[in-house]
Amino acid sequence: MSALGISDMALYIMSTGFHRLYPSQPLKPNRKRINLSNIRSQFNKPQFSSFPNSNANPSLHFNTRSKSTKTLNCLRPGDVANIKDTLNNPSNQILNSSNGQSLLNQIEELNQILPSNEPSKTLNPPKRRTGVTSLEDEAWRLLRESMVHYCGSPVGTIAANDPLDSNVLNYDQVFIRDFIPSGIAFLLKGDYEIVRNFILHTLQLQSWEKTMDCHSPGQGLMPASFKVRTVPLDGDDENATEEVLDPDFGEAAIGRVAPVDSGLWWIILLRAYGKMSGDVSVQERIDVQTGIKMILKLCLADGFDMFPTLLVTDGSCMIDRRMGIHGHPLEIQALFYSALMSAREMLAKEDGSLDLIRALNNRLIALSFHIREYYWVDMKKLNEIYRYKTEEYSYDAVNKFNIYPDQISPWLVEWMPNKGGYFIGNLQPAHMDFRFFSLGNLWSIVSSLATTHQSHAILDLIETKWSDLVAGMPLKICYPALEGQEWRIITGSDPKNTPWSYHNGGSWPTLLWQLTVACIKMDRPEIAARALEVAERRIATDKWPEYYDTKSARFIGKQARLYQTWSIAGYLVAKLLLEKPDLAKILWNDEDAEIVNALNVMVDRTNPNRKRGRKHLKKTYIV
Repeated sequence: MSALGISDMALYIMSTGFHRLYPSQPLKPNRKRINLSNIRSQFNKPQFSSFPNSNANPSLHFNTRSKSTKTLNCLRPGDVANIKDTLNNPSNQILNSSNGQSLLNQIEELNQILPSNEPSKTLNPPKRRTGVTSLEDEAWRLLRESMVHYCGSPVGTIAANDPLDSNVLNYDQVFIRDFIPSGIAFLLKGDYEIVRNFILHTLQLQSWEKTMDCHSPGQGLMPASFKVRTVPLDGDDENATEEVLDPDFGEAAIGRVAPVDSGLWWIILLRAYGKMSGDVSVQERIDVQTGIKMILKLCLADGFDMFPTLLVTDGSCMIDRRMGIHGHPLEIQALFYSALMSAREMLAKEDGSLDLIRALNNRLIALSFHIREYYWVDMKKLNEIYRYKTEEYSYDAVNKFNIYPDQISPWLVEWMPNKGGYFIGNLQPAHMDFRFFSLGNLWSIVSSLATTHQSHAILDLIETKWSDLVAGMPLKICYPALEGQEWRIITGSDPKNTPWSYHNGGSWPTLLWQLTVACIKMDRPEIAARALEVAERRIATDKWPEYYDTKSARFIGKQARLYQTWSIAGYLVAKLLLEKPDLAKILWNDEDAEIVNALNVMVDRTNPNRKRGRKHLKKTYIV
């Protein structure tokens, strides 16, 4: 497929705007553009001084700045309707001008790609209970106060909304991963508009030019975050302003790391929106289908790696600082698997998608086998690793990754329960990261990357090690913390990731919603209910912090933001799902029978059709 410039289109591209394109036809980057600057200039002429709302519509303008500014301007459907009414008035002189008919044609073409003025479902504040305001009411009030509007419509929620914090850094932006629990909370409440707007607006930002130090990453990359900015309009009116969307793809982030998980979360939220709202027209739109394909092509691109897992750098997911997760971290693999499963449901079955769907299916089988077989540890597996032989040169080696038994840390020998197990954090040649990462393990359950047995074993471990993983506030982002010389080497002596703080063993309330979905899926909601009860004892009193410090989560994080939006949203999602557990189905993936059958063939060592050993070539070639 040729390079796509989705951002070249108008901000609101509806399916009716593609009536001249077929699904299998690639979108061309050098399409004819609608000259909005020309349209606007015509209405600045004296004969249009009485044009209705001419000063009230400064956003009737597409940004004519350099593309490197990466901003989008808004245009409302009502603006176009007002222009058409004015043009069709017989008294208007512009229709008699040489370019009058051309201008009218551009207006008509613009009208076709803007959305209609159909009423959309708006946010309705919950009814206040008499007497003391409940914890849930407070959470909803705070979540709504964090909403960001663009051109009069809600498009997301900011990361944190502490009115007393003067040093906001980038916490006043809408982060893709941070909005996921907010979006799910709105979906569960029946407020679909903000999620739909978020999906479509972030899609338009996907194909902006992304450059750092003369290098541009893959075109399917989604931004880490975006901010709504008000900027002055070019022209004579000094007071005229417009709203623009300004995305960050990692160029301004601490460490300058591209967000690998943003596109994966976007696909997961898109599927949840369709299942909850019943509106599948969004995922069927050609621009949305194209956006899904761009993300998949970026993830499925061939490289030098021998493994089916995604190879990423440190800091490319929720753990966005140096924490030794570079390589093939479990969190990315679980989200990758979930996104592949979700995309397979939504992709249109057409000729242009068949090769992509075939590659997707092959990757699902290989990825599920790799994670289930090589990332899983329990007491039995740990004993096998303890007895591994090393330096095996063989196609049928047992110790395929040449793991040295001395890598088994003393803490793990004592910590591993007899009942239970988990997926390790990372696997590379001669290296197994035995830390327990909560998000990766929980989402492995949600996505069915883990088997039924493994899923129950993970929840068994959480129950058994409750004092370590939950303690005073759910849930540890990872366990145990890096300390001493290990902390200095791996984190670079990061003062924010000191032992048992932030990403280094800190406790994050937002993980409560992933725990709830996993528990409901495995029909063990009592675990999530118990964790929710722990959170309710203090989270509101502590002003909804971003994370907690110390091994037992006794302190509010030393640099934690208060009124952190995804802490608020995570609590609401957990609360709503425990009240209506059937709704959790919009988030999880059921195990696929074809994948199970394929895995059984791969695992069955007695199967004569099992491919093993060296592939013999029919003919030897000398190059």
